[in-house]
Amino acid sequence: MAEQPNQVTKLDKNDKASVVLKDTHGAGSLAIDAMGRVIAAERTCTDPGRQAGAAPCTEPTAVGVLSPERRILADKFEGKPLGRLNDLVADRDGNVYFTVGGAYYVNPAGKVTSLGENLRTNGIMLSPDERTLYVTNGAVIVAFDRLPDGTLKNRRDFAKLVAGGNGDGMAIDAAGRLYVTSAPGVQVFSPDGKYLGVIPAPRNVISVAFSGPDKKTLYVVGSGAVGPDGKEFTTPDGVRNNAKTIFKVPMLAQGFKGRAK
Repeated sequence: MAEQPNQVTKLDKNDKASVVLKDTHGAGSLAIDAMGRVIAAERTCTDPGRQAGAAPCTEPTAVGVLSPERRILADKFEGKPLGRLNDLVADRDGNVYFTVGGAYYVNPAGKVTSLGENLRTNGIMLSPDERTLYVTNGAVIVAFDRLPDGTLKNRRDFAKLVAGGNGDGMAIDAAGRLYVTSAPGVQVFSPDGKYLGVIPAPRNVISVAFSGPDKKTLYVVGSGAVGPDGKEFTTPDGVRNNAKTIFKVPMLAQGFKGRAK
């Protein structure tokens, strides 16, 4: 199975799935900005699970807009390809912050800027007031102050993943609490970096987002899945198993409504 299917699917309130966008160039993480644009980490054909003997991947990865019109925002940094992208988030001013090993952002003019050295990143998220950018850095969460022009300063360690594991995806609620996926589950932190606990999960979790009525449902993606026969889904030897399970967690906390994701 490919890690980046070539379409975007949505779940309705009855958990019915439907395809909303096709030919998405291996879109992984998605963001929706203040203009309603759907922005994607386009991983193209860089799936590490591609079978031996497959044709070389020559399509460059990119941060791209999928809707309402298609366009590339960035596909290089200092003249070099971006590589296999991980995650992204868009601010209200048209800047897109993304991770690909390190952390970067592309401004509305298309200029790509690095957030610094020695970052082993994956998840990335903005605070509700967009004054703070959070980035996972292994077992630590790093924070930056975001300035009005979208630039960043004052890098610092914000929190440690007390329950263990390395950080992956992130979400934010209306009160500014940060939700970080890791092997033990979804770890939760206060706006000042205090560890509040972990929402346990039956599988290693990788992605998280608030949605549903009033944004009071937490959707969590875990690795692995049970097949139609009720048994754990498996793949033949040499084929990477990339099956996923989506969990719904009813919440008292409410996701931040000022940004779609």
